[in-house]
Amino acid sequence: MQLHHQHAWDVTPKQAIEIQKQLADQVEHRDRLNPVHLVAGVDVGFEEKGAITRAAIAVLRYPDLELVEQSIARSPTRFPYVPGLLSFREIPTVLMALEQLQQLPDLLLCDGQGLAHPRRLGIACHLGLLIDIPAIGVGKTRLLGKHGDIPERKGEWTPLIDKEETIGAVLRTREKVKPLYISGGHRVSLESAIHYTLACTTRYRLPETTRWAHKLASG
Repeated sequence: MQLHHQHAWDVTPKQAIEIQKQLADQVEHRDRLNPVHLVAGVDVGFEEKGAITRAAIAVLRYPDLELVEQSIARSPTRFPYVPGLLSFREIPTVLMALEQLQQLPDLLLCDGQGLAHPRRLGIACHLGLLIDIPAIGVGKTRLLGKHGDIPERKGEWTPLIDKEETIGAVLRTREKVKPLYISGGHRVSLESAIHYTLACTTRYRLPETTRWAHKLASG
């Protein structure tokens, strides 16, 4: 696996913020996807009271969503828990898990944010940019932004707005169930992020990619 961008990981939170600002301008927010045959869920958990980072990748065939490959990587946690900087805590181990795959996926669905981030560089943007693979942020909770009411039907959504900019969508993936916060990461528009999230969702609130990856990351 080739890294298309590289930067130091052993940095302070202040240095991490500066790196985010520099990388944010390089993220592509328009569609640049190849045909999607493999989709992958990316999730991260922690062991030993946070001392060990555990990254999980679940690769599913698209569009039938059959699990075809999975990988787990563990490494010592080297970056503190700082809201807005979680990618510095998680991505190094995610890269290790990606290296173990026999075939890289065509699209990543990351547990976390993409553009819906204070510096517009959530984990989906950051990871997608580093490895130049299209990525989507699938957040279970809102990091920032405001939105209106969402209709109760599956597939309905409303824009997530921050400073008069649309940074994502609040998407109902199951009728009358709490929504998800979807945002484009790298090489994926918001419209395509919504489309692929729904296409990967069956009868549960979370897409199958996220469900598989969460099981692996949680042990």
